[in-house]
Amino acid sequence: MTPLFPALADRAPRPALRFGDRTLTHAEVAEAAGALTHRLAGERRVAVWATPTLDTAVGVVAALLAGVPAVPVNPGSGTRELAHVVADSAPTLVLAAPGEPLPDALAALPRLDVVAEAPAAGAVAGPAVDLPEPPPETPALIVYTSGTTGPPKGAVLPRRALTATLDALADAWRWTADDVLVHALPLFHVHGLILGILGPLRRGGSVVHLGRFDTAAVARELSSGATMLFGVPTMYHRIADALDGDPGLAAALAGARLLVSGSAALPLHDHRRITGATGRRVVERYGMTETLMNTSVWVDGPPRTGTVGVPLRGVELRLVDEEGAAFEAYDGESVGEIQVRGPNLFTGYLNRPDATEAAFTDGWFRTGDMAIRDPDGSVRIVGRKATDLIKSGGYKIGAGEIENVLLEHPGVREAAVTGEPDPDLGERIVAWIVPADPGNPPGERELADHVAGQLAAYKRPRTVRCLDALPRNDMGKIMKRALHG
Repeated sequence: MTPLFPALADRAPRPALRFGDRTLTHAEVAEAAGALTHRLAGERRVAVWATPTLDTAVGVVAALLAGVPAVPVNPGSGTRELAHVVADSAPTLVLAAPGEPLPDALAALPRLDVVAEAPAAGAVAGPAVDLPEPPPETPALIVYTSGTTGPPKGAVLPRRALTATLDALADAWRWTADDVLVHALPLFHVHGLILGILGPLRRGGSVVHLGRFDTAAVARELSSGATMLFGVPTMYHRIADALDGDPGLAAALAGARLLVSGSAALPLHDHRRITGATGRRVVERYGMTETLMNTSVWVDGPPRTGTVGVPLRGVELRLVDEEGAAFEAYDGESVGEIQVRGPNLFTGYLNRPDATEAAFTDGWFRTGDMAIRDPDGSVRIVGRKATDLIKSGGYKIGAGEIENVLLEHPGVREAAVTGEPDPDLGERIVAWIVPADPGNPPGERELADHVAGQLAAYKRPRTVRCLDALPRNDMGKIMKRALHG
């Protein structure tokens, strides 16, 4: 059976992980992680205190090599959320960097310090890691959802989901061992950990983690040999803002092979600003904790700005109407809920057979995301079913397309669109904006006319509310449930 990380098994001498001034080759990662595997053997599950460090990366790899499910724990979790995650996942051990203080919920567990260091000069290397590859359905990671509608649920991700997603992305992005990825994403989530750390390790390439996002650091690494950048829309928005006054950043991005944005939709005006300044387009992809990656724009395919591309290899995707009936429409207008099935899916929610059963229909996972499909098959996300599908005047309207148009208005810096009860329309469209000039915000009529000039008139906002900032979570997603009149 092919190992999860072939380059570790082969003890490749190429650089693998760099965090600040700490670097390990694939051989050194294999040795550092392999030294922990004997201690992990027989553990039910292990929690990993997922700071953005080399220690976290090595700890997760050690658990994967040992075939023990790892639970990445968000260091920013509140007391109640953390207590729930620990009680629900019931880890028998916690992995952390030496000297790293742990909160009470984890401090009560047996602890194993992760020594993520290369061997001292002249030291004799230990034996190669030669553990059998566990079966594909073996749980690899338990990643907790954001918990927007209740306590977070632990999505059990098997090894075959990791390999299916990473290998499909290698096809779509032409990802090889020659690539050097740079990112500054957190390591307790799919984007930063699975794509951003395990992806380069599986490909045999390398990753440079910045610790914290900084446009100067991005420019430095891309100018020094990095070929790929992963980020979220907030990061690309900051990049777009910085480009006019930073020719070095523009040149660095122009030299990158691949720029990927995920975790939320990248507004069209940021797409255009980045492409205009660098000649490079940002590739978007679509995934969830439960499904890993479902679709992507292909790096060498035609531009599909504003879409998340087409289904990845092995992924089946369909749209269903409100009655749950699947339909085929490639008209760029018909809205339906995305359902997917394939080897990229999780096996279920830990300790929640009821929630698992409710999440599937005849083997198809119900994403709760609403989308339309363009004539070329590309998927265009228009929002979440619970918060972004607005039923107004007999029409079904996706909030996402209105948000994109609002963001093209020069007086709007940030925008979110929601629906609110209306006795006449059923729901009225409400625009929440952060003005570019707080002292002179655009008027309600002005924005309504701006939207009606580019979309159907019934999609214009009926109410506009100004904010200093939009509420966002750790991944930069707007928390619309916090927006109410």
